[in-house]
Amino acid sequence: MRRIDYDTEQYQDYARGRALTEQQLQTWIGAFGAVLPERRPLAGLDIGSGTGRFTPALARAFGPVTGVEPSVRMREIAQAQSQHPGVRYVAGSAEDMPVPSGSADYALMFLSWHHVQDKPRAARELARVLRPAGRLLLRANFSDHHPRPWWLEHFPRGFEVDASLFQPLHEVIAMFTSAGWRVAGFGTVTEPSSGTRGDMLERLRLRTLSFFAHLSPDELETGFRRLEQAVAADPGAPAPVFSEALLTLERC
Repeated sequence: MRRIDYDTEQYQDYARGRALTEQQLQTWIGAFGAVLPERRPLAGLDIGSGTGRFTPALARAFGPVTGVEPSVRMREIAQAQSQHPGVRYVAGSAEDMPVPSGSADYALMFLSWHHVQDKPRAARELARVLRPAGRLLLRANFSDHHPRPWWLEHFPRGFEVDASLFQPLHEVIAMFTSAGWRVAGFGTVTEPSSGTRGDMLERLRLRTLSFFAHLSPDELETGFRRLEQAVAADPGAPAPVFSEALLTLERC
């Protein structure tokens, strides 16, 4: 997988391209709350926090949150947008977090696991920073549990390329369980529609998905041309929804 340098690409458009509606955001917060302890406050980590699309919402719902993000530019945008006193952002990665051992009740990794370069090291580091029985909310795509969003079919090799970016579920579970974790739950969350097909096309044009970095210029041109033709038939139609995987792991 080509490593994306968010300090030189995507950071300017990321917040807009990956924006969530309030309904989508609350759906995810509800799903996280269902697998977290009921007591409040909880100390959280948002790992790979990017421009902070989840961090303030996590703080409002559960308690203070530290966003861990390696990209300087992404952290700058997150810090400029965050108004919540329970949020802070630090430089770091899943493999190396500048937070004390056993200091967090939970960690969220939302579509950031596939960016981790040294995954076994990250599993150990995540175990270090969480308290006993702390939970990792791993919202990741898995090659054998792929959501197959509707627009992918219009790109040459779309499903093949996208699935190649992710590990199979059993491989992720085996790696974590060998590092002292147990599976606390696995399920899917159906995210509400992001708007119309036309809205979705405008966001996709910003190319803030990892998938686009793995296509050739010809494949990108062909895919967007096909997608534009498909959307033009009914741009006001609601964008289809699909179920997305959420794996919950518990630190033993």
